Amino acid sequence: MSSSRTITRISTRDAAEEEPSVTRERLKDRFPRGSTRRMTQLGLLVGDVLMDMDPGPDDAIIYISRYAETRALEQYLESFPTASPTLFQTSIHPSAVQQVMIGRQLPVREFLPITGNEQLVAQGLTAALVSPASRVLLCGGEERGTWLLEQGVASDRNFAFACALSRDPDGALGRVTMGNEVCPPEVPLGLEEFFRRLTDREPFTLVAPSAQRISWTWE
Repeated sequence: MSSSRTITRISTRDAAEEEPSVTRERLKDRFPRGSTRRMTQLGLLVGDVLMDMDPGPDDAIIYISRYAETRALEQYLESFPTASPTLFQTSIHPSAVQQVMIGRQLPVREFLPITGNEQLVAQGLTAALVSPASRVLLCGGEERGTWLLEQGVASDRNFAFACALSRDPDGALGRVTMGNEVCPPEVPLGLEEFFRRLTDREPFTLVAPSAQRISWTWE
């Protein structure tokens, strides 16, 4: 099965090793008054790039993140034996997108959160290409950990991205295509490397879980 979408918008944010309080202060004017104090750092970053896409009720949103709300998860684990329900709610994987969409009371046609490791980017792109929605917003990112980073189970930097992938050929920044050919396995493209290539506007290819080749090209 071949499929193709036009890349119409891209937004990236690199917050590197920025602390959550700094991110919150820097982005507070991008969100409804008073809402940022309840948001995670990744929620702020993902919300910032997602709003650049002007999400509409007919869009599908696909969210990819390996570790998601690392800081909230760390704090939730630290709250035992009296586990915090609030920290649990903000530590779950889809939380970054839910924070901004629910906070702004925005409906969504389809929301698919994906987690994983080696095939995370390929899975997200495959889902975007086969979605029935006319426009798909592919977003994601990571939040820098503290003690979970020392254990090797967290990202070492903060970043977020969003891109709009459309069936409409107009306004193309580039194109993402999945071909019919079956390809041998390749070294998977990691999420941080995907983010870098979006930021630097570099083309790439990867092999989907179905063994089909996915190509990302720029105009």
